[in-house]
Amino acid sequence: MNAINPELPELELAEEGCCGECACGDGEYVEVPVEVGIINVVQTTIGTNPAVVSAARGMSHFGEHALGWVGIAAAGWLVDKPRRRQWAGVAVGAVGAHAASIVIKRIVRRPRPNDPTVQVNVSTPSKLSFPSSHATSTTAAAVLLGRLTGLPLPAVLVPPMLLSRVVLGVHYPSDVLAGSALGAASAAAVLAAEKRLRQ
Repeated sequence: MNAINPELPELELAEEGCCGECACGDGEYVEVPVEVGIINVVQTTIGTNPAVVSAARGMSHFGEHALGWVGIAAAGWLVDKPRRRQWAGVAVGAVGAHAASIVIKRIVRRPRPNDPTVQVNVSTPSKLSFPSSHATSTTAAAVLLGRLTGLPLPAVLVPPMLLSRVVLGVHYPSDVLAGSALGAASAAAVLAAEKRLRQ
């Protein structure tokens, strides 16, 4: 039995010439990346809960093209007139982070997970994976909203979004970590620009 997925047959390592980073069965060489193994573990543990998958899909739809974060920023802009500049900054940060991730995706051109052991649980607008645009825009928005509201929103919002992309099988762990780092950098750029405008 396979330790990650009991429904999959055990793949035997070749007796010689195998580095331990591959599975060699029936004379074929099949790569088993560490990140695919992490996705397998996530999907065969919390990913077996239908409620978790449903919530992950909802987060995916909310974060698509950063539109959910733009909607929150727009609502804040409408009701909180004294801080309209900061609410606009949330939208700019989320959209700017998303745009930056798209540019990097087109440069790196890393394909999404396509290993047969990975279950894809949501549709995606592109086949490119690195970095995760959802992780990027969510981190940027969470940092800026946290700064605006005084709440620990990055700690509350970012980890679930990052994990949801792995649960859905549409990103490698390194995709979401890189996206989060890019989002934090985008938020820092927005905060620096706001500081200059206040001077």
